[in-house]
Amino acid sequence: MKLAKRVASLTPSSTLAITAKAKELKAAGHDVIGLGAGEPDFNTPEHIMEAAVRAMHEGHTKYTPSGGLPALKAEIIKKFQNDQKLDYKPSEIIVCVGAKHALYTLFQVILDEGDEVIIPTPYWVSYPEQVKLAGGVPVYVETAEENSFKMTPEQLKEAITERTKAVIINSPSNPTGMIYTKEELQALGDVCLEHNILIVSDEIYEKLVYGGHEHISIAQLSPELKKQTIIINGVSKSHSMTGWRIGYAAGNEEIIRAMTDLASHSTSNPTSIAQYAAIAAYSGSQEPVERMRQAFEERLNIIYERLVQIPGFSCVKPQGAFYLFPNAKKAATMAGYDSVDAFVEALLEEAKVALVPGSGFGAPDNVRLSYATSLEQLQKAIDRIQAFMESKTK
Repeated sequence: MKLAKRVASLTPSSTLAITAKAKELKAAGHDVIGLGAGEPDFNTPEHIMEAAVRAMHEGHTKYTPSGGLPALKAEIIKKFQNDQKLDYKPSEIIVCVGAKHALYTLFQVILDEGDEVIIPTPYWVSYPEQVKLAGGVPVYVETAEENSFKMTPEQLKEAITERTKAVIINSPSNPTGMIYTKEELQALGDVCLEHNILIVSDEIYEKLVYGGHEHISIAQLSPELKKQTIIINGVSKSHSMTGWRIGYAAGNEEIIRAMTDLASHSTSNPTSIAQYAAIAAYSGSQEPVERMRQAFEERLNIIYERLVQIPGFSCVKPQGAFYLFPNAKKAATMAGYDSVDAFVEALLEEAKVALVPGSGFGAPDNVRLSYATSLEQLQKAIDRIQAFMESKTK
């Protein structure tokens, strides 16, 4: 059986690959500490789970509108008003099967063959693959560690061609944890307005910010930028609901209508029960969200200080999300490996610590370390990494 050309160029997710390898070792009886997770280690808050159970008992187990329940859209609209002072109509919002599905559907409806999407590196692993699946061409802009991995307006201008359709801005970022400031977003937004480029603003980590930093949506900076922006968000990271698969997009009514039409032929609708859970997530207490944020900040502050003391590692301190993204090239060389990928593989095989190689994020000199696990496990993982380096550099 010959597969379709559209999947021939896809690159398997490096995050899932390292997770699978770690699970394989665990199944064989090894004490593996997995730091590849892209999800909070907290359970979904109780009141959200109770809402899902109640929805089932009340018979809310049937099809819903393809674009999402009106009641959920209403809560999303309130959330935008409260958090960003942004006003959207129900027709400007689509609820999808996770934020990943929202992005996938968006690219399917805005891209024609050969259209270009500008993607700053390091990037979340699925951005380029989704662009390619829609017939588009990823155009990478290499950001610098000394600039906290942020794309500059000059870099954006240089990457624009007559085929440029959109640019992706992910703040807070996966994998770097960096956050664009208001001034930086305004400068990028001015370039996009000048060249009529759609802004895809992935804000899935907006609630996970640290050190007094603030998440700002580029859409809230001006009415013109709001019109030019599609916001992607969801409850996965903020409310520890990764498995519930509820995300959404907000923006241009014509684009949202096209996305809704496409969704009607692909998923019919997001899971009804999960939508009722998401209503509870936004309408109920936000205290669990803040408690989780505080726990992540505590872990970050402890683990960051320990990691940068290990010879060979350098790291820009993240401002959000739940990842460290250190440069490990020197560490790999010191330990006798010719690539960071080989270093990560050896670390898993010998020290039983699973990190994700940065090559999957367009940054082959780096590794991604998730601190979405207990502080005890994180401390143990750093101990093992330190011991591994000491054993290799005696």
